[in-house]
Amino acid sequence: MRIERPAYLAQLVGKMHSDQVKVVTGVRRCGKSYLVFNLFKDYLLRHGVAEENITEMAFDRYDSRQYRDPAVFHPYVLDKLSCPGRHYVLLDEVQLLGNFEEVLIDLIARENVDVYVTGSNAHLLSKDVVTEFRGRGDEIRMAPLSFSEFITANGGDVAARWQSYMTYGGLPAVSLMKTAREKVDYLQKLFSEIYINDIVERNGVRSERALEELLDVVASTVGSLTNPSKLSDTFRSVTGSSIDSETVASYLDHFCDAFLMEKALRYDIRGRRYIGTPHKYYFSDLGLRNARLGFRQIEQTHLMENALYNELRGRGYGVDVGCVQTTERDSAGRSVRKQLEVDFVCNRGSERVYVQSAYAVPDAEKLAQEERPFGRIGDSFRKVVIVGEPIERHYTERGTLMVGLYDFLLDRDILERG
Repeated sequence: MRIERPAYLAQLVGKMHSDQVKVVTGVRRCGKSYLVFNLFKDYLLRHGVAEENITEMAFDRYDSRQYRDPAVFHPYVLDKLSCPGRHYVLLDEVQLLGNFEEVLIDLIARENVDVYVTGSNAHLLSKDVVTEFRGRGDEIRMAPLSFSEFITANGGDVAARWQSYMTYGGLPAVSLMKTAREKVDYLQKLFSEIYINDIVERNGVRSERALEELLDVVASTVGSLTNPSKLSDTFRSVTGSSIDSETVASYLDHFCDAFLMEKALRYDIRGRRYIGTPHKYYFSDLGLRNARLGFRQIEQTHLMENALYNELRGRGYGVDVGCVQTTERDSAGRSVRKQLEVDFVCNRGSERVYVQSAYAVPDAEKLAQEERPFGRIGDSFRKVVIVGEPIERHYTERGTLMVGLYDFLLDRDILERG
């Protein structure tokens, strides 16, 4: 079955014929190869590009192993570029190519050559887009299926599909599987056979067991404010063994570099500054998070928050965890400093939106609790509460936009229109 990824295809098409390497990054099995080698290649063919002007190489395949040597690959690809016309070079898992930065810079320096590559490790690719490519790398960060893409591929009752998405996530292969057993087995094997091995081998991790145990601790506290010291203490209390905070910080970076999760920084809204710690960590895919815990902790509130974080990031927002420093009077009339939390501070260019994730808003008291931080912010940017239950879209007396979860997830432009 063909799963369309229109937003990502549009990004690739929009970057065509630039003098930069188009780099598609993201967690393994999120659909990077399919985007480049199927959807984008089909686009090229439909628009008149000849087959001989498209050169493909998947470096993770066994029959391509000899081309991982740049001294072998470089003359091979130059020979392919000998026929007239513009050439499109499509390379999969390019981090396996030795000295790939130098090879790619050489290719894009040639006339009529357009280069598109994929990779699954941020340390080898995303950071090098800025440094090694000397400003000539253009990253497209790809995620697993959004809920709207998931619905398009699967159809069915929205509420039932949400339960499936929240449990098993949006990896394309998982979304097409028929039984829960298939999905569980696939997700758990990804960790045991691919993700953990990748991290251990690439980073020289000495204790695979400690790495996996820490991953489980982070999965069990997803969406909670934390830091390496706190996680080190939790690790000690949960597992009975010790791991110092520096090692914890290093392992967390490994998880983020492999695109398994992202770190959301904490931002003081009124003070207009970032707070060093604590942070929040969100998994790139809900199914991967749940697989780490044997599908035993399916907490609606935390998983909804994680899904909203991913959705906002997928819509191009930079997303921070907000706090509002305020002074209030206690029951004795004394001044007390408090920090009010805003789940997400979302920035995209000059646009800003404040978002609260609320699984349910059963009464006026709960609504007042969700809106309370908004009233202390003191600016005119849009404030939104996303509610886990179906509701009619409306504004409150305080000007807060109230939106149901499905309404938000299935309408990509809802924050712009209100």
